[in-house]
Amino acid sequence: MTVCSDLSLFAEGKVVDVARSLAPLPPVQHPRENPPSAAKISLGRELFFDARLSRNDRVSCASCHEPNKGFSNGGRFGKGIRDQRSTRNVPSLINVGYSHPLFWDGRSATLEEQALLPIQNAAEMDMPLEVLEKKLHGVAEYRRQFAQVFDGAVTAARIGQALAAFQRTIVSTDTPLDRYVGGDRTALTPRATKGMQLFFGRARCSICHKGPELTDNRFHNIGTVDPEIPDDSGRRAVTGRAEDQGAFRTPQLREVARTAPYMHSGKFQTLSEVVEHYNFGGVTDTANDHRDEILEVLYLSEDEVEDLVAFLREGLTSPDPPIANP
Repeated sequence: MTVCSDLSLFAEGKVVDVARSLAPLPPVQHPRENPPSAAKISLGRELFFDARLSRNDRVSCASCHEPNKGFSNGGRFGKGIRDQRSTRNVPSLINVGYSHPLFWDGRSATLEEQALLPIQNAAEMDMPLEVLEKKLHGVAEYRRQFAQVFDGAVTAARIGQALAAFQRTIVSTDTPLDRYVGGDRTALTPRATKGMQLFFGRARCSICHKGPELTDNRFHNIGTVDPEIPDDSGRRAVTGRAEDQGAFRTPQLREVARTAPYMHSGKFQTLSEVVEHYNFGGVTDTANDHRDEILEVLYLSEDEVEDLVAFLREGLTSPDPPIANP
C-alpha cells in the first residue's frame, strides 16, 4: 500500500493513521535471468571492492560508494581514476535493488546494465569491457569463482550480474519509521513524530516520497539548477523531451542522514538546507522555466523545519549501517 498524495486526507489528526498504512518494504526481487546465490553475491562483493576494475588499478566501485558514508562518497561529486571530477553527486546504493530506472537521469533500466557503465566511463574507471574481461581472466581466483558461479569464463555480462547481485543485498528495512509502522509507537521521538506528521501532511513530502520505498521513482525539476553545472539537462538528455529539462530522479530516503551532501549536484550540505529549499517552494536566484508545478511555498516555522529534519535524521536511520567494509 502506498501513501495517498491527496493532502485532504491529512486534516484533523488523521496523518498518523495514514502513516500506519505504510506497508513494510518487501524482499528485494532478483530478475529471473540473474538469480542470487551466496557464491554469486560473494563474487560481486569482491568485484565491488577491487580497484583492478579500473584502468590504472586506483578506483573501485567502493571508492565512490563507500559503506561508511551511506554508499556515497561524502563529497559533492565523484572522482575518477585521474582525480577528475564528475558532474553529479554520487547517489547512494542503499536499497538500490528497489530502484528503477537508475542514475539521476534514469538512463539505465536494470542494475545489471548500470553496474557496467561507471566501469566504462572515461571520467570514472575508464576500463573497456573487453580489456577488463582479459584482465580478470588472468587472475586465477577470479577464473575459479566465475567457473563456480556461472559454469563459464569471465565475461562483462557476468561481471554485471555479480555486481548487481551483491548490490541488491545493500538494504535498509529497520528504521524507526519501519518499527513505528510495525506497531511500536515508541520508535519515534516526540520531535520526530511531529516531523512525520509534517512529512505526510502539510510539508507535502509524501507527494513524491511515498510508498514503502519513499519514492515515486519518477523525475522532477525541483528548482535545483546549479550555476556550477548549468548545462546539466537531467532527464531531458535521455528522453529528448523539453518538459524533462532539469528533472532528476526522486531518491529513496532511508538512511538519508548518512548520505550528505544532497541533490544531483550535491549543493546542499545539510538536511536543514534541503528542507528550507522546499519551504521556499524550490525558488532560487537561478532562472528556471521548468520547475515542477507541485512545488509551493510551505510557510513552515523554524520549529517545524527542525521537526521535519528530526524525522529525516532520526526516523529514517537504522541502528547500524546496512553493511560494513570487508
